[in-house]
Amino acid sequence: MILLFGSLLVFLVIGIPIAYALGLASLAYFLFISPELIIVMPQRIFSGMNNYALIALPLFILMGQVMNSSGITARLIDMSMTLLGRLRGGLGLVNISASMIFGGISGSSTSDTASIGAIMIPEMTRRGYSAKFAAGITVASSTMGMIIPPSVPIVLYAIVAQESVGRLFLGGLLPGVMIGLLQLSIMFTIAYRRKYPREQRPVRTGSRFRRIGGALVILAMPVAVVGSVVFGIATATESAAIGVTFAMGIGLVAGGRRWIGGLPESLRVAVLMSAKIMMIIAFSHLFVWILVLEGVPMRIAELVAGLELGPVSVLLLISVFVLLLGTFIDVSPAILLLTPTLLPAAQAAGVTGIQFGIVLISGLAIGACTPPVGNCLNVGAAISRLGIGQIFAGAAPFLLANLLTLLAICIFPALVLWVPTWWMG
Repeated sequence: MILLFGSLLVFLVIGIPIAYALGLASLAYFLFISPELIIVMPQRIFSGMNNYALIALPLFILMGQVMNSSGITARLIDMSMTLLGRLRGGLGLVNISASMIFGGISGSSTSDTASIGAIMIPEMTRRGYSAKFAAGITVASSTMGMIIPPSVPIVLYAIVAQESVGRLFLGGLLPGVMIGLLQLSIMFTIAYRRKYPREQRPVRTGSRFRRIGGALVILAMPVAVVGSVVFGIATATESAAIGVTFAMGIGLVAGGRRWIGGLPESLRVAVLMSAKIMMIIAFSHLFVWILVLEGVPMRIAELVAGLELGPVSVLLLISVFVLLLGTFIDVSPAILLLTPTLLPAAQAAGVTGIQFGIVLISGLAIGACTPPVGNCLNVGAAISRLGIGQIFAGAAPFLLANLLTLLAICIFPALVLWVPTWWMG
């Protein structure tokens, strides 16, 4: 294990991508510890990708990319501006509410940061907000995209943990909304203390209804995707296909010829993102197989059982570990590594796979906004041209909402389990 994790750390430090670092660390283990098992390496790599449920991942990614290119971001921001713009600090409130809505459409925090940030960061800066604050609130609010359904990380966790996608979607609903409401409260408080401006834009009643009505049509897409899974109408893979079809229909209506011209780029980005995730899945499957071969998950479960900790203590301990690890490892590889390693220990303490999954993803969402690796920070830095340290300082007050929600779902499992139990039994 010293060789396995030591070599992985060395490869990551010298800048090798996480997928190849996992593969090279596994190769080092086979060469120096168990050379007789090296023949299973190709089989393990292939079996990591040979899973029908994984078809859902590229489809969900494509759905988000198609929605991004269809011009819906501006429509959602327009609707949020109509509802919240007249309040003090209206642009900040619009930023958070748009992220909450868009996160349930794209299923990705980085997509949320890129799409919302490209519009809101320059606009907030022009209206007197500091660039650090504008980028920080955009990055912090984008974390809801990982938790509010449909969510790509939730689908990935469901595949690895063999849990119900529908139950996990419903389990993430309340925590995601809690984060959004807490961030809105924080923004409202800061706006009054700093006397941020109101957005005085007179809108006729008819125009207001048209804006809200146009956005509601778009919001029907995540409802259809999640609902088809929850009601048993479609599997996760089929619901992703429904989402892609819905997104293309919206794109044709909203974007017309301009959207069709951008479709090849959406397909290209979706293919590249999917290939990246599949490479991580393949090599992490090999890495985790070695961990299981060495009995690491079982030993961790035995250690936790020996400590005689309750479910809350175990989840709090896991949360601290996830928050620390999330600062160095991206979301997808962290899910693939931590789920088979820590889930048995959590279940041994009486934690359900649904609650563990939402706690894990909520912790990793904070890691996505934490230096030095946080993907959302890097996207925000590219848009605002600020350092990730400055953006993190601007995001810190709003990440407090994430930390409070993470603490709450560790202590009160009903916040995660009540909705899926009530809806699905």
